[in-house]
Amino acid sequence: MLERRLAAILEADLVGYSRLMGADEAGTHARVKAMHEGFIEPLVAEHRGRVFKTAGDGFLCEFASVVDAVGCALAWQAGIAEREMVEPEDQRFRFRIGINLGDVIVDGDDLFGDGVNIAARLEALADTGSIFISGDAYRQVKGKVDAAFEDLGDRELKNIPEPVRIYRVGPPGADTTTSAPRATPPLKLPSKPSIAVLPFANRSGDPEQEYFSDGITEDIITALSRIRWFFVIARNSSFSYKGKAYDAKQVASELGVRYVLEGSVRRAGNRVRVSAELVDGTTGHQLWARRYDRGVEDIFAVQDDITETIVGAIEPELSKVERARAKSKKPGNLNAWDLYQRGMSHLYQFTKEDLAKAKQIFQQAIEIDPGLAPAYSGLAEADYYEVVHGYAESNTANRKRAIEHSRRAVALDAEDAGAHSTLGRIHYLCREHADAILELEAALEINPSLAVAHYGIGAALVFSGRAPKALPHLEAAIRLSPHDPNMGSFLVRLADAHFLMERFEDAVEWAKKALQQPNFQWSRYAVLLASLGKLDRFDEAEACRDELLKQRPDFSIDFVRETHLFADSSDFDRYLEGLRHAGVAESSDIADAH
Repeated sequence: MLERRLAAILEADLVGYSRLMGADEAGTHARVKAMHEGFIEPLVAEHRGRVFKTAGDGFLCEFASVVDAVGCALAWQAGIAEREMVEPEDQRFRFRIGINLGDVIVDGDDLFGDGVNIAARLEALADTGSIFISGDAYRQVKGKVDAAFEDLGDRELKNIPEPVRIYRVGPPGADTTTSAPRATPPLKLPSKPSIAVLPFANRSGDPEQEYFSDGITEDIITALSRIRWFFVIARNSSFSYKGKAYDAKQVASELGVRYVLEGSVRRAGNRVRVSAELVDGTTGHQLWARRYDRGVEDIFAVQDDITETIVGAIEPELSKVERARAKSKKPGNLNAWDLYQRGMSHLYQFTKEDLAKAKQIFQQAIEIDPGLAPAYSGLAEADYYEVVHGYAESNTANRKRAIEHSRRAVALDAEDAGAHSTLGRIHYLCREHADAILELEAALEINPSLAVAHYGIGAALVFSGRAPKALPHLEAAIRLSPHDPNMGSFLVRLADAHFLMERFEDAVEWAKKALQQPNFQWSRYAVLLASLGKLDRFDEAEACRDELLKQRPDFSIDFVRETHLFADSSDFDRYLEGLRHAGVAESSDIADAH
């Protein structure tokens, strides 16, 4: 039986921790450790509590009395403010604190349940330097703690079924409405994903390097602005925060954006380190962080490389976050954009049922907003995947619909790199490789960091027999989007390229890597079989063929000839020859007989 008890839970979060770590990892770690051991642990113990969990930038504490918890929180914020006065303003530690009184589940020294979860949600809502407590906590401390309270009303909290009353707590006599930096009323968020890129901090100790950190920031703003489904705050507004201490939640509220990108640049000798962090401005939580180290022989080439890499990583990361956000919303609150994102979440499952569901949802989005170009691209993508995965009832019908939908997307928004990329990939689905390359080049002209467009050009070059020229594009796709849901396709095209270059051992290795990716894709097995056939590795080929036929009983030479996207050429003949050598039957009738 679960052990439960009533407890006051205090959650504290160090604001801007990732930014501070990116600027000075060793120094920040040492400061946090010293603060934990020399200030937080003794302070919590002094107020008859205990720290039961830490996570680098976060602390969870338990108290038997909520009066003790609030007293500790007030002393915590006052003590941190005093301790940090000696630090430069942009390097000072600042905390958000949430406190709840509630029932918790006991598991050894750890605690779980809504009693803990509500404290975490309150911390996420709190302003920098402030304390938010629940209504249950307030009822127990009112009149017992010398403090000022501001009633913030009822709030809906994520994954908490009932609204929670929230109070801001300040020191006695304080005006809690001005005790922390407060923005003007938050701007309404745009319908598109919105982002502000704050000036990357120059951590080099050399003012002359300021141009490099500013240049990277400006290039990222420009590059993100090319992505049509982003709402990007202009350079002048972003640079108004240069050199100031800020909280990502405050910035997001003031600029009316959901996401904030911040970072730093440190140059030493012939090396430069760029750290970047993507933050959800509604919660202050980090969504993504990376660090990039480069040589600086050609500083402008390095600037371009880092910009392309960061932008290439952010787009799929934000896509993933937007899909998850749309899935979590109640059905009655979905707008056209939310529906589009829900459709994409089904699309990337790549099953027959999910692709059909994706089409249905994209159509619903178009009914709400007939001008939503990405929804038409989504319909085309669903038809595309039905063909390449072998689910289509009629490849010809799918190709026809996909061309119509993708052309409609480009007509609606000719500056949308994603629309051009989809149209290009539909062209090679129709084995129109020259047209495919023209559209995909147009996509990369608009957005050079679009991983799927690099993949598309690489695929078109492979299918049209120009494998050596395909390799740089396929490698760029993997570098720009290393966690892409299409990674299996990226890898199998590399296997195809190596096969056509008669590097059969390399083709086997890339095919095996592709097979390690999620979701079934018959072409991963096909190139492995063709390569094993060319290498006379018949036992391995037999095992591979048997595994494939379990999932795709109709797999045969005829199936590959009809479904694969290679142009009719000697390259395709060599590919089919490898399959025959591996024991693949000419038709599915023969395969069934086996």
